[in-house]
Amino acid sequence: MTGPRVLVATAVPAERDAVARAFGEGPGRTEHRPGVTLHRVGDGHDLLAAGVGPALAAASVSAALTAAALDGTPYGLVVSAGIAGGFPPDAPVGSLVLADLITAADLGAETADGFLPVTELGFGTVTHHPPRSLVRAAAAATGARTGVILTVSTVTGTADRAAALRARHPRALAEAMEGFGVAEAAAAHGTAVLEIRAVSNPVGPRDRAAWRIADALDALTAAFGKLAPVLESWHRHDH
Repeated sequence: MTGPRVLVATAVPAERDAVARAFGEGPGRTEHRPGVTLHRVGDGHDLLAAGVGPALAAASVSAALTAAALDGTPYGLVVSAGIAGGFPPDAPVGSLVLADLITAADLGAETADGFLPVTELGFGTVTHHPPRSLVRAAAAATGARTGVILTVSTVTGTADRAAALRARHPRALAEAMEGFGVAEAAAAHGTAVLEIRAVSNPVGPRDRAAWRIADALDALTAAFGKLAPVLESWHRHDH
């Protein structure tokens, strides 16, 4: 392998297994580390079902990064991957999206004048920037659209909230629940991060009958079939 060791963090096992299928195998060889179970596939890719939500994702990814560093085999890149809700019309169901900005959309305070991100309260961070060269190469390989992927702790279920999020984040393509947590853990370890999502449903009124989870998982598998060579050859010169 010429590029970095890669940790791919999904929320749930179904997403992890969709990534594994891109390598023509099952979940891969299991390796246990304190607090996490990793599945090794391909040439230096470890897959982790990190859990749902930014807090558990951050804790699980940080545990994996710490274990690798202590073993003397640190990761050079963490990829947050899975399915997501897409903001129509820019990210229709079945499409792929890549984050050029990973943003915590609901980390802050509600005020009489509207929402204030935690940074405007004088502390913390709400954004992480994946490496530009890697985003460009990944988008070219997969055909994914690039823009902002929002991390939320509560999934959007109304048109009003969808409109409010889009008003605050005009470049938002999708929302999911783990990317910012994964990025926070990666940043704490000085590790580059990337987020890629396959859209399973539109952001807005909650309509389970309209979700296309199986199709989105298939799209995620196809994406990693094209993305893996990019990850294996990437060098972190612009991180």
